[in-house]
Amino acid sequence: MNKILYVIMSASLLISTQVSAQKKRLDLRQSTGMAPSLTKNIPAVSGWLDNEHYLEADRQERKTYAVHIKTGERELYTPAPSADVRVLVEEGNIYIQYGTEAPKQLTNNADEERNPTLSPDGNYVAFTRNKDLYAIEVNSGKEIRYTSDATDVIYNGWSSWVYYEEILGRSTQYKAFWWSPDSKHLAYMRFDDTKVPMFPIYGSKGQHGYLEETRYPKAGDPNPEVKIGFVPVAGGATVWADFNEKDDQYFGTPYWSFDSKSMMVQWMNRDQNNLKFYAVDPSTGTIKEIYDEKQAAWIDLDQDGRIEYLKDNKHYILKSDRTGWAHFYLYTLDGQLVNPLTSGKWQVNGLEYVDEKKKQVYFTARKESSSTVDLYKVDYSGKNLKRLTFGDYTHSVRISPDGKHFITTYSNVGTPTKLALLTTEGRLVKELADSKADDFDSYTFGQTEMITIPTEDGYQLPAVITYPTDFDESKVYPVIFSIYGGPNAGTVRNTWKGANNQLWANEGIVQISVDHRASGHFGKEGVALMHRNLGKWEMHDYITAAKWLKAKPWVAKDKLLITGHSYGGYMTCMALTYGADYFDFGVAGAPVTSWELYDTHYAERFMDTPQDNPVGYKNGSVLTYVDNYKGLLRIMHGDMDDNVHMQNTIQLVDKLQDAGKHFELMIYPGGRHGWGGAKTRHDRNERYRFYYKHLLGREVPAELLQ
Repeated sequence: MNKILYVIMSASLLISTQVSAQKKRLDLRQSTGMAPSLTKNIPAVSGWLDNEHYLEADRQERKTYAVHIKTGERELYTPAPSADVRVLVEEGNIYIQYGTEAPKQLTNNADEERNPTLSPDGNYVAFTRNKDLYAIEVNSGKEIRYTSDATDVIYNGWSSWVYYEEILGRSTQYKAFWWSPDSKHLAYMRFDDTKVPMFPIYGSKGQHGYLEETRYPKAGDPNPEVKIGFVPVAGGATVWADFNEKDDQYFGTPYWSFDSKSMMVQWMNRDQNNLKFYAVDPSTGTIKEIYDEKQAAWIDLDQDGRIEYLKDNKHYILKSDRTGWAHFYLYTLDGQLVNPLTSGKWQVNGLEYVDEKKKQVYFTARKESSSTVDLYKVDYSGKNLKRLTFGDYTHSVRISPDGKHFITTYSNVGTPTKLALLTTEGRLVKELADSKADDFDSYTFGQTEMITIPTEDGYQLPAVITYPTDFDESKVYPVIFSIYGGPNAGTVRNTWKGANNQLWANEGIVQISVDHRASGHFGKEGVALMHRNLGKWEMHDYITAAKWLKAKPWVAKDKLLITGHSYGGYMTCMALTYGADYFDFGVAGAPVTSWELYDTHYAERFMDTPQDNPVGYKNGSVLTYVDNYKGLLRIMHGDMDDNVHMQNTIQLVDKLQDAGKHFELMIYPGGRHGWGGAKTRHDRNERYRFYYKHLLGREVPAELLQ
């Protein structure tokens, strides 16, 4: 009996060994994304053509197809000329192009036009020139000038820097004007930067170099004065909204009502703990307060929009985290709460579709898990909540115009991306595509898992970890710890990570990303812990994760490297100073090193002003902990970074030098908050050299540096 069992076990072991031996590792090109590996290309769903056809973008062919949801028949999609209208700027002038017709030139001016925007009726193109607001009539070519008082500190329809960066968003490209839906009015913001301090950025090109001067308000500085105005499309006097531009305040992205009779304006005080909505009459400038929210910590101004107007012209849906968790609420137009649509200790993401006939709302949320996203629907009453997606996956959805079907693009850390078609009752119609390579099972590679790391006070910190290929707990491995760390900006998501992390897995490095208690996984309740003390809880939880790692017998005790960019650069510098007993190496990109060096709106949202919170600013500064520094920190910064000024790195370098500390520094000339082209390749190769030298103790393979 024992002899038979021994033979069976031996045979099983032999088969297992043979199967393992038959599997192959990803080669260098595959593990760096330069060659196909574990996945294959699948089309991307770019939207819906109509209720029966979705649009499928073929990246390889660079074509778009209309696909029938029942038959799967694909037809090349060519937008109708009337639907395919482009407005573009070429050599500083504006052109309009209909379908495949030749572009028609609309302006001919020596000064550059910016942000050309077609009116909803297609008859006008609004734009800014030298920070004044204009429009041109498409058919006649008649130019209309709405403002004429722009200077080096006065901007009409063109954002002041802090609004572009923090409030309206970089995607606006400084645009600060909005067409009314009926195309009869333009709303715009007027900025006065007179009192905003100038920050000089030195450009080193040429014999003498040059200065780039930006009105950049650092924490505690005066902000721009802002007015909101309305002009009729044909031109005329601006009607100003009844706000006092001298007040210390912020205005968020405004929203026109669908009938163009009013504009919803978001207002916030300088302390950013009181948000109000005002309905503004564009013909008189009269304002009416319809919403007032206060929070003990702060309130975020949502660049993507906090309000969705309903077509019944009676209601809107509001997103708010005032309970400590982000949820949707149904309001009447005059600001009366009907009822919450969602509630509980979980977060909504985006509003995807509203079925006004059935009185149902479709939305995405992180309900099943804080690291996954699903689609749900709920009645206007807040009842009959139903999950429509499936499995332990992160879903990205597109709903058909009639709300009867949706397509999900989904994956998790162990499942390459798939596409599926479902009904909005949650019934699977069919799988559409699977990116899993045909030879996926013939490879052995580093496995990725979702885990949690416990803190001593009861938090389970979400983390995603990739183990080395052929991981063996009896061996010891170095670790790359990748972070961002900003408030409500977690990076741990249960999605397919591709093969890009397989280079280090093949080289025998553990890779991990961890989110702290204020990263958004624990709602606004968790995020609010950062109020007035940036750096404290992030480092507390990252140190907890570092201790957890180094307690593992398979983690090298002297080779824990942490890396991140921007806020992640700040965290990396803090780890090598404040947390120097737990981290051995750091690679920091464009770090904030002290919060009084950053802009008003971001820094003060979390920290209040340096005048009001000097202790918080001191405790949150990397400069405070330079004497604790040990290990080896490498800092990279673009010398023309207009976001996190290189001033941050220079002040840290100064402190490190005065303290006699050894570190590495790499400056990227002409680099902004990131850098491209040859600089990106150089950065990548230098990172390879650093990792191979300090984590692996050997030279970089020559083929990696090509």
